[in-house]
Amino acid sequence: MKTQVKLGKKYMIRIPKGIAEELDLKEGTRFILRVRGDEMILKPIRDPVWLAIHGKKFATISPEEVERISEEEQSRTEGE
Repeated sequence: MKTQVKLGKKYMIRIPKGIAEELDLKEGTRFILRVRGDEMILKPIRDPVWLAIHGKKFATISPEEVERISEEEQSRTEGE
């Protein structure tokens, strides 16, 4: 989604409702603001719980593989 916004009093920019909903932004969401050349990049700082639910998953191991490794480790440590 792309839209135009206007700089208001005290240099405030209002994020349109449609964009806020699309990005799941709530009142109080904090952002990182970067300036790159003549562009401004605004990126929300996500809560760890939000990231766990909605964020990108990086695991490349299946739950079955985790279980197999866990059982192997338990067997190995029981013998010590």
